[in-house]
Parts: sequence; C-alpha cells; structure tokens
Amino acid sequence: MILLAYFAVTLAALAGLTAMILAVAKTLGQCPDAGPRARAAGLTIVTGYLSIGGGAVLLITTLPAIGAEAGILIFAMGLACVILGLGFTQAVTTLRTVLSPAAQPAAHNRPKVEDVPMEPVLA
Repeated sequence: MILLAYFAVTLAALAGLTAMILAVAKTLGQCPDAGPRARAAGLTIVTGYLSIGGGAVLLITTLPAIGAEAGILIFAMGLACVILGLGFTQAVTTLRTVLSPAAQPAAHNRPKVEDVPMEPVLA
C-alpha cells in the first residue's frame, strides 16, 4: 500500500511534467521560423526527461521499500518531486537555449573577410 501511494504521486508528477514539456514544444513548434527545431528538440528532450525521471523515481523507491513508516514515504515523495522539478526546469531551459538565436559578434570584432587569391598549387 505504501509503494502504491508513492508510485501514484511520483508517476503522476512525472507524467504531468512530461506533458507540460510536450505542450511547450508543441506551442513553440507553431512558429514558422523555429518550428522544425522546436519539434525535434522537444521530442528529444521529453524522451531524455522521461527516462531520467523514471530512473530517479525507481531509485528513490528503495527508501519506502526499506522502511514502511509514513515519514520515509513522505520524504521519498518530496525528494522525487524536487528532483523531477529540477529536471523539468533544466529541460525547459535546454529547449529555450536550442531555440534562441546564436549571439552575433559586434561589428568591430568581426574578422575582416578578404578575397583570397587563387593560385595554382601544382605548377
């Protein structure tokens, strides 16, 4: 019964946060400029988040399995939710970074492009 409560809370949090990342990526995918990048990055990030988050949930399962006390159960659920939340924050930050335009150097710092004379190498 204790493990059932743990899995219900943590897997619901994992599913909800995964759906939120997908929703953000789907919304960003409607942009005509960054749409294809947003869809590809969103799917990749969701897959990674789901596998890492699922692994964290399973690893933290050892706490309630060791002790059947209510305090350990609440601690394990809280720990899992904090870890999933931190992963969600990192996933959304990564998605935002993928879609942001690359910084351009200032005009005075750009290298000067000069024509390269074309001379035959083998004469």
